[in-house]
Amino acid sequence: YFGADPDRKPEDRGEMEDKHVRKKKTAVRIGVTLFVLILIFPILLLSAGSLMGPAELKESYGSVLYGSGGELQWKLFPLYPTLKAYLQLLLDSPDFFVMFWNSCRQTFTVLAGQLCVGLPAAWALGRYRFKGRKLVLYLYMILMILPFQVTMVSGYTVLSFLKILDTHWAVILPGIFSTFPVFLMTKFFQQIPDSLLEAAKVDGAGTWEVFFRIGLPLGMPGVVSSLILNFMECWNAIEAPMTFLKTKSLLSVSLYLSNITANDVATAFSASILIMAPSVFLFACGQDYLEQGILASGLKE
Repeated sequence: YFGADPDRKPEDRGEMEDKHVRKKKTAVRIGVTLFVLILIFPILLLSAGSLMGPAELKESYGSVLYGSGGELQWKLFPLYPTLKAYLQLLLDSPDFFVMFWNSCRQTFTVLAGQLCVGLPAAWALGRYRFKGRKLVLYLYMILMILPFQVTMVSGYTVLSFLKILDTHWAVILPGIFSTFPVFLMTKFFQQIPDSLLEAAKVDGAGTWEVFFRIGLPLGMPGVVSSLILNFMECWNAIEAPMTFLKTKSLLSVSLYLSNITANDVATAFSASILIMAPSVFLFACGQDYLEQGILASGLKE
């Protein structure tokens, strides 16, 4: 459009270009905002439902939950908010606390084991060159993309042979040897400049000193992002606990909602909020590390 008016001053052209850029930015922001609202709409409904009483829940969602007929009403703000469901869940639901503790015990043990097993493996694959290294990396990638249904039978057989079925270790051990954190941390360790490590060795640093003082601090974004992603995976795991655990007192909190009947919908909503809270908190705290980890996992070697 500059060519349409050759006599236009450069200042006017610059102003028109700035207006055009601002309009594009505004349109992008509006589109992103609408997209975010669509994504968080179910969470807003869940939060509102957790603050509703039984009568208001039946009035709003009775046609879906109870088959009482009528129209479905979407309410983002309850008319008569109450914390009864949260109080009942926190003060009168021992099963919830048992399953919550089981999830904490299983998840944090898995994360600690991944640090002990995955960190040395990722450092070796990322910084050392040895025969069969690429084959090992490809094997890790294949195992990483295999769904649980493919490895379920073989995993059940191994755990049965070890006689640890229906114990916490049936969920913990397979999680410790997960391939995804190794793959993710390997990508970060590969990005460390060789000259930096060689300079440390020239200064007299040993292998473990180089790892702890240089490799680990520089690869910390990959370590943190892998821990966050694996926390979410272990915390929300359903298939493995359901397959390997039979005793109800060993089940994780992700299976608690399946035990709630339709007559206690408010408790189900409040339990969903409390179960989701740790993942949301960790994501908010480690968002920068998580973004770097996702970017690094998509890099080609």
